[in-house]
Amino acid sequence: MRKIKELRNWVEGYDEVEKAVEELQLAFDFFKEEVMTEEELDGAYEHALTLVEALEMKNMLSKEEDKMGAILKIVAGAGGTEAQDWAEMLFRMYQRWVERQGYKLEVTNYLDGDEAGIKSVTAQIQGEMAYGYLKSENGVHRLVRVSPFNAQGKRMTSFTSVFVTPLVDDSIEIEINPANLSWDTFRSSGAGGQNVNKVETGVRLHYKFKNPVTDQPDEIVIENTEGRSQSGNKDNAMRMLKSQLYELELEKRRAETAKIEAGKRKIEWGSQIRSYVFDDRRVKDHRTNYQTSNVNAVMDGDLDAFIKAYLMEFGGE
Repeated sequence: MRKIKELRNWVEGYDEVEKAVEELQLAFDFFKEEVMTEEELDGAYEHALTLVEALEMKNMLSKEEDKMGAILKIVAGAGGTEAQDWAEMLFRMYQRWVERQGYKLEVTNYLDGDEAGIKSVTAQIQGEMAYGYLKSENGVHRLVRVSPFNAQGKRMTSFTSVFVTPLVDDSIEIEINPANLSWDTFRSSGAGGQNVNKVETGVRLHYKFKNPVTDQPDEIVIENTEGRSQSGNKDNAMRMLKSQLYELELEKRRAETAKIEAGKRKIEWGSQIRSYVFDDRRVKDHRTNYQTSNVNAVMDGDLDAFIKAYLMEFGGE
């Protein structure tokens, strides 16, 4: 049924584009006969162009993992309160974007900042193509502003890392060796009701394995604290472990094709991908050079133009 739905969406998308192009041709004929104004012709052109570009962008999301949900992790960089406040602002930005898309977001781990903001947050985002869109956000986001936490009113620069992995479902088989798996339990704090303060519902998963990318021994540690039960938190932690192992396998595949793509720029974890300069009213993506002066809209979750620019340049890879 999922495959049928996917094919139907492609057919309907093509039919919609074909109809818009035919209407544009008709509008041009009407314009030549002076039955239609130039403004109306421009409107028909913009409509057809929007539909074509939307279908082109969807074609950039044709990989297996693109269709999945996403795990979003935000970690404040060095800089104390300023960086932690920036991490919280970014999380709010993604929450607004999720709402715009009609997706569902569930926080699985949340660590408050010392004075303000957050040190880190992990969330699951469920919705068709969530990973395909959000993979463009992988990397370091840089903020430049006059800090409200600085008594001298100095201009401060902060960095926060955003990490996005596919949220695997039951259709993806990931092999996990139980002998390499261990658990810690602890009392949760925060959401989950009074029960979390009395029972050790929080879980910490440790998984030791051979990293397929580096070919070296490695360990994944995952905390899950938001659920009301220990078993529920364990199930969620296992799902997140599978997602991270799947992402490493995808990274290995990408590395194997790196020679073919040697002439193309690649986005690596830890690179600065975007700058948000509040004083100059500018947000610029350093990979595509797309920028906008509408900082408020971006911070309210209007990321579609950045995502589109990234996918149209790099999605074909």
